[in-house]
Amino acid sequence: MTLLRTQLGNTLRGHRLRQRRTLRDVSGAARVSLGYLSEVERGQKEASSELLASICDALDVELADLLAEVSLELRVAGGSTVRPLAPSVDSPAAQEQSAAEQPAAAAPVAEPALALVGAGQPARSALRRGEAVSLAA
Repeated sequence: MTLLRTQLGNTLRGHRLRQRRTLRDVSGAARVSLGYLSEVERGQKEASSELLASICDALDVELADLLAEVSLELRVAGGSTVRPLAPSVDSPAAQEQSAAEQPAAAAPVAEPALALVGAGQPARSALRRGEAVSLAA
């Protein structure tokens, strides 16, 4: 089983390396010590939501996008098949599906491995305004 902190670190490191940036550069931009960022990337430290948001800001990556990427990787690593989430109950597709459904029992829908609470607004702008951003598993 892959740990969340390990996958978060691998994904963050991947973004940093694709940008050809050093740990020193990103740690300075994120205002976190180089050693701590290194430990986060290696999956040795659990990063708080505030720290993740700061690192994402330094890498110009949306926190929600990072979490979605990590969630997908965790599903793949866990060997589960990736299925789309159920459409919103209010969406026209869901209403059509509900009307067309037979009374037979429906197959369970996979829940996301990670969810950004309050994902309606970008995490970075929320942090700049001093609002809390929380993660739910």
